[in-house]
Amino acid sequence: AIPAVPVADTIKRARDGIITDTVPRTDLFRAQTPQGFRFGILRDLHRSATAADATDDAALLELAGHHVAIVPGSEDNIKLTYKEDLVRLERLIGPTLLPRTGIGYDVHAFAENRPLILCGVNVPHTRGLAGHSDADVGIHALCDAIYGALAEGDIGRHFPPSQNQWKDADSARFLIHAGERIRQRGGMLVNADVTLICERPKIGPHSETMRARLAELLKVDIDRISVKATTSERLGFTGREEGIASQACATVLVP
Repeated sequence: AIPAVPVADTIKRARDGIITDTVPRTDLFRAQTPQGFRFGILRDLHRSATAADATDDAALLELAGHHVAIVPGSEDNIKLTYKEDLVRLERLIGPTLLPRTGIGYDVHAFAENRPLILCGVNVPHTRGLAGHSDADVGIHALCDAIYGALAEGDIGRHFPPSQNQWKDADSARFLIHAGERIRQRGGMLVNADVTLICERPKIGPHSETMRARLAELLKVDIDRISVKATTSERLGFTGREEGIASQACATVLVP
């Protein structure tokens, strides 16, 4: 038995560059490999005088009067005969992408008279977060996770807090840059998971809006983004409501 696919192209017979006939393609198939036979029969036929007249193993059995069955083949089963076939196969497979995972962590203290921006969303609260930029602790942790997965340092390397141009900057710009770095490397974001750690405000009512905002900034489907929250059970600085912490994990595929 051999795998084969029906001939889809119109077949022409030609002589000296001129078409002499159009061959009906009904019942025509393109033979593929691997082909399977009983070894003893195949060995004996290869040793026979008719072997030179065959272009594949199946033809040997056909010439000897054996019945060879056809099973459905696949267009993706590319036979490597010419150099061009290898190029076509490499184009089909594409580059090999390897998974890489990064983690990020950030914390900001509460501050008066500042808006509270979390994961790109303005969350109503009595206080905001202190920081050189808009202090979006969720985006900062996620940026660090992405840069970590790419082995490109942290957010401070790309946007130093010592530079006044980032004073009160919208952290969305940082995440857009992180997403662009993935694409510039020929990669893709598999998923990102952000955890906000605080007693208040409640994150649940805003988590879907945050997911949508992060997905928009990273130019990915929302189902690749997770935003969740937890408390520290009234322990530590987050438990005393002195600030908000965030952890993030990002997995990317890069060549």
